[in-house]
Amino acid sequence: MSVHIRSGVLLLGTLLAAASVAAISAEPSTEPSAPSLQRAFAILHGAQFIDLTHAFGPTTPHWKGFAPETVTTLFTIPKDGFHAESFCHPGQWGTHVDPPAHFHDGLKTVDQIDPRQFLLRLVVLDVHEKVARNPDYVVTLDDVKAWESRHGAIPAGAFVALRTDWSKRWPDDAAMQNVDAQGVAHYPGWSKAVLQYLYERRKITASGHETTDTDPGLAVTRDDYSLESYVLGTNHFQIELLANLDQVPEAGALVMVSFPKPENGSGFPARVIALAPKH
Repeated sequence: MSVHIRSGVLLLGTLLAAASVAAISAEPSTEPSAPSLQRAFAILHGAQFIDLTHAFGPTTPHWKGFAPETVTTLFTIPKDGFHAESFCHPGQWGTHVDPPAHFHDGLKTVDQIDPRQFLLRLVVLDVHEKVARNPDYVVTLDDVKAWESRHGAIPAGAFVALRTDWSKRWPDDAAMQNVDAQGVAHYPGWSKAVLQYLYERRKITASGHETTDTDPGLAVTRDDYSLESYVLGTNHFQIELLANLDQVPEAGALVMVSFPKPENGSGFPARVIALAPKH
């Protein structure tokens, strides 16, 4: 596994280095030229594209406080010559972006997120085996240090995704929430120590996870969302309900994040794609 990951890191690193050289070598200026951007496009388009996004609908797993989505057909091809629908759902629906304004007045809304942050280095913290043994598992600094011992320091500006394989329970909402007979939810999450390390020490740009919440199920049962509040309080965004992280290497991939631009939006469904070295 380590050899495979390292080879992937080296391969994509080579691609990115080539793209960077192509972008600046043609001219003395550090600004990329049109031909160099085309060469960079060709290099990146040769990567493996992995969709980290769930398709969503009225039965989509969601946070316990939200009502289901409704979809209404407005026009049909047989009657009107075209097909159009009205979708009614919370901003936090399916794989979605949480901007800082989701929890904090005065911080960035969806439309204020810098488009340069839509393409980032991807770091995957893989704790799925520990979660399989303990659904209440939260990622630890030891997990992060183990990653860094294999791949080096987490790069500044990265997107860090927590792989728990919880997304394999999709689209079963009951399995995602995993509530016991006493009404307590059991699903994994982040820890304050790790988030502080990532945002304050490593200066990452964003983070994401496969569950409906940043906080583990035990905390959410108590309506404790302090970890999500912390992340968004740093004026950084996060992505919830990621998929297919098991198909992405721990290091060496890139991630493309995109979403519509609702004015003053407090959240919206997102499309998230990983670019990984081809095997």
